[in-house]
Amino acid sequence: MPWLSSASERRRRERRGRAAERIALWYFRIQGYRLLARRFRTPVGEIDLVLRRGGTVVFVEVKFRSREREEVLDARQQHRIARAALLFLRQRPELMGHGLRFDLLLLSPFAPPRHLPDAWRPEAGTDTPAWSSSLRNRDDSG
Repeated sequence: MPWLSSASERRRRERRGRAAERIALWYFRIQGYRLLARRFRTPVGEIDLVLRRGGTVVFVEVKFRSREREEVLDARQQHRIARAALLFLRQRPELMGHGLRFDLLLLSPFAPPRHLPDAWRPEAGTDTPAWSSSLRNRDDSG
């Protein structure tokens, strides 16, 4: 029965994804980030981790791959994350004045985490704000 193997494969990927997000969360905590939300789900997309350090809110996509390689989010994935980020900010209006950043954390076995800060920036469109005023690359020291 092929549907059994695909369902079990989905469960396996789900468990692996959750484990990768736990590792990512510890990685960021050690770096001084504070968790605001984990697996923030909306009808338009999901954000793996929403963090804050200093005056910057960071939306993080975590990718786990069995081999170390460069990972790039396609435009559709970036758009979904940006729309989910907008919904998050609408629920937390006190964060609207903070700098915003979209990061990628790459995890693979037997390799250190690879953090790509400010990995991409959302395009302003009909259903996303003009992000440029809030998208600031900050050193997060404060």
